[in-house]
Formats: sequence, C-alpha cells, structure tokens
Amino acid sequence: MTIRIAVASGKGGTGKTTVAINLYRAVNRMTETNALLVDCDVEEPNDKLFFPEALLLNRVNINQEIPFIDTARCTFCRKCVEYCEFNAIVVIPPAGFAEVNSSLCHSCGACLVACPVDAIYEQDEPVGTITRYQDQGGNGILEGRLKIGSTMQTMVIRSLKRAIPANENVVILDAPPGTSYPVVETISDADYIILVTEPTPFGKHDLKLMLALVREIGKPFGVVINKANLGNQDIYEYLREEEVEILSEIPFSKSYASQYARADLFSETPEDVLAAHQKIIKNLLEKGLIS
Repeated sequence: MTIRIAVASGKGGTGKTTVAINLYRAVNRMTETNALLVDCDVEEPNDKLFFPEALLLNRVNINQEIPFIDTARCTFCRKCVEYCEFNAIVVIPPAGFAEVNSSLCHSCGACLVACPVDAIYEQDEPVGTITRYQDQGGNGILEGRLKIGSTMQTMVIRSLKRAIPANENVVILDAPPGTSYPVVETISDADYIILVTEPTPFGKHDLKLMLALVREIGKPFGVVINKANLGNQDIYEYLREEEVEILSEIPFSKSYASQYARADLFSETPEDVLAAHQKIIKNLLEKGLIS
C-alpha cells in the first residue's frame, strides 16, 4: 500500500520545499521505509538541485492533443466555435481564417464532434516532461517540468502522478505554492497533508486559505511553522482557535538559509533545525503513516 504525504503552503517562500526535501531524506535514513520524492511544482521544479549526485534514469515528454483546422476543407460555419467552452477557436469567414489557440485549448474533442465536414484533426504538442532521477539514499526523485509558455500545469501534474510506480511505499509530493487548481490536483489523493507556514501576517492570511481548502476536500493535515523565532504570535493564537495540530516548529537560521541558497541543505544542518525536522518524522511515525 502506497502512503502519499503532500507538503503544501498557501504562499511561496515559507520553506515548503525545504520541509519536503528533509522529510524525504529523513524517511530514508531514520525509518525502515524508502520514499520517493515527487516534485509537483512543475513551473519551477528545484528539488533535484539539492541532490547533485542523483543520476538521470529516464525522461519522457508529456503531449497534449491539439486540434488543427484544415482551411482547405473548412466551410467556416463556426459550429466549432459554438461548441468550444474555452473560447480557444477563432473563425473569421470573410477572411477565410480558422485557427485553434493551443494555450486555451483543453483537448476536450468537442470541436471534432461539431465539425460537419471533418475539417479538424488532432496533433500531439509537447507541454512538458517527466524525469526520473536515482539517488543513493532513497527511491529517487520524480520531476515534472512544464514547457515554457504552456498553461497546462494541471495536465503535467496529473501525468506526473500517473507515472508514480505502484510499488512505492511512501510518496512525498512537493506541491506548488498557493491554493490554485494545480495545488488541488497535487493534494487531492494524498493520505496526509503537511501545511508549512510562517509567523507573519502574510503567512497567517494564506494559511487560512489553505485550511479552507484541505477542510473542503476532507483530508487530514497538520501544520509546520517555519522561521518560528521570527514574526509574531498571531498565527499560534489562530491555530489554537482552529484546533489545528502543530507538528513542529523550525527556527530561523541565517547559516541554514545560506546553505539553502547554495542548494546545500545537508552538510552542516544546525542542531535545532535538525531536531525540528526529526520531530516531524516522529509525529508521522506516531500516526502510522510511516514505519
């Protein structure tokens, strides 16, 4: 049975990736279970940067079927325009112009059904890649990367999750920041969600949005407060009012932040930072999510 643990945050810069990476490493080193790290932040995947020794195993393209209109056969009746729910098709009869905007198309196939003269056909267009890396300490990293200019984040994330091998014991999903639909796609089938926040007004505001989201989809969750020795106490009062479990508090460390900037999180981890990450593992062990 595969256990999926998602690490998410309502805003960028809270330390979500730091928590996900440390969780992956700790599971592989401190427990009997091996984990797979899945980088679902497909617009800016950077988990691999922290594992320079990881070897490339394979890379595959993710393609989207985009309709094309054969203007030699098209009668410019505009039925495809009427059927398209995403306003992705432009047909100008007087100019003999008919075209599909691939950045708006969702590949639903409605235009193919609508066309009475079979003037529309589909072609594959790449929207991203899935890359598998193997490192020495675990089951490796699975990375989704969106093609520059594409808006199909959710499609790439969905394909990335389908690429997760069925025999994985623990899968750690590093979600995109925010509360948009790519985040929903990432955490929708997670068994547990770790929400990373910070004790600032922005952190509290965006954590409220994330709590509303995870409660709406009915997933169990806990909160990790990063940079816990900065900011104010408002977020603690809010979490008490909402009866939300705090899994751990990670203190801010300037030296550790410098290590992060160099993509070097593991060489000299401060003791208090290390202990805070180990507390997350302890809580997951107590919940029976890892063993």
